[in-house]
Amino acid sequence: MRSGTDQFWRMVRLPVTLALLSVCCASEYDDIPWKPDSFNSGPSYSKPPQCVDIPDDLRLCQNVGYTRMLLPNLLDHETMAEVKQQASSWVPLVHKKCHPSTQILLCSLFAPVCLDRPIYPCRWMCEAVRDSCTPIMEAFGFPWPEMLTCNKFPQGDMCIAMTNTTGEEAKTTGSPSICPACDNEMQTDTILDHMCASEFAFKSKIKEVKRENTDRKVTLQKRKKMLKTGSLKKKDLKNLVLYLKNGADCPCHQLDNPGNQYLIMGRTAEKQYLLTGIHKWDKSSKEFKKAMKKLKTYKCPVYDNVFK
Repeated sequence: MRSGTDQFWRMVRLPVTLALLSVCCASEYDDIPWKPDSFNSGPSYSKPPQCVDIPDDLRLCQNVGYTRMLLPNLLDHETMAEVKQQASSWVPLVHKKCHPSTQILLCSLFAPVCLDRPIYPCRWMCEAVRDSCTPIMEAFGFPWPEMLTCNKFPQGDMCIAMTNTTGEEAKTTGSPSICPACDNEMQTDTILDHMCASEFAFKSKIKEVKRENTDRKVTLQKRKKMLKTGSLKKKDLKNLVLYLKNGADCPCHQLDNPGNQYLIMGRTAEKQYLLTGIHKWDKSSKEFKKAMKKLKTYKCPVYDNVFK
């Protein structure tokens, strides 16, 4: 039976002999001052890294192919509490399945595998994930973050990649067919993910939907029941218009049925109000009722600390 670390090697492009890299199995990890040529500076830690178990509540990196990680990680997070807080914000993006390597890219940095030297993700893999997932992130008003600037990752063979990704999977892109705000499945986690990625939320009906360039312009009826105010003021609510970013051609059955009441969520980005989530207000749905109940006590990840 393969160990978790053995499975990991199937994702690493290493034409050199594996004897050059030994897996850390002690509780202490020797701090090797290694800095790859493609980086201006390597990780700097105030204490030697240790090899620790990936905790069950680090949702981002469950079932990633290995079970032990370095702490501090390659993003200079020195405590597990910090890793969990920052990593939790990325779980919704992995759930969107914008690229098959999204989880591997993120976990190679948040929860790096225990080896005798840091192994970073390959630049080409980062670029593939970036190109596919950026449209999804932009739909929620988030740019591709500086911490994932791809040109700082190595181009050579000593890097992490998905060698078992098929050609068709590798072509996955954030195309117009992807409509992140309009997930059709009524699931509690999806509703909570959308709510956490939003600055405001309310119950309302749709007045009009029009295409505007590559976006969809959604005009709402004046009557609204606020659930989450955010930065919205009363004067903003009267004639509120939301934009479904890059969503002119994406499937969104909610926008085709304006007569229904909807849970509508959004956020401000570049002087526009973006539609980040829309779900039918359906009290007969167990998932919807569960989400509404959980919202009262649910603590959202701190997105603004990550997507910058």
